[in-house]
Amino acid sequence: MSALAKRPIKRSSSVTEKPSFWSMAHALAAITEQERLARIRTGFEPYWLVATKSAFRLTTPMIAVIANVSASTVERRLKSDEALDPIASERIDRLAQVAVLAEDVFEDKDVAGAWMATPNDSLGGETPLSLCETELGARQVRRVLHAIEWGGAV
Repeated sequence: MSALAKRPIKRSSSVTEKPSFWSMAHALAAITEQERLARIRTGFEPYWLVATKSAFRLTTPMIAVIANVSASTVERRLKSDEALDPIASERIDRLAQVAVLAEDVFEDKDVAGAWMATPNDSLGGETPLSLCETELGARQVRRVLHAIEWGGAV
């Protein structure tokens, strides 16, 4: 296992020291499934909500829906620095894994972020972000990404 995979994602009170969604997502993708499960069970740091919101230009109500929490819970978790529950953590984990795949396919995090936040005809007019609320929806997004990557039919 690499040193990067062993290194926990740091919490910091300084805005400039906080990692981006993309760096956290790549760090998460570099660890084993067992380690990811342990992190999900423990609960992701609430900063994941801020980083995700920023990366995809979401509103607080939008990130609340993705994480399956209320907007007031988002604000409360951020103020208290209380870990997300396992359900919200799993949703953020799923979104991070799909986003890393999108970045691999498009070879650019900004293009991947824009693609994830844009309604897609191949996904029934839904945004890939919204479909990542469920595993079935995330599978549909992965299928479209693989079709784009390999030039196949969607």
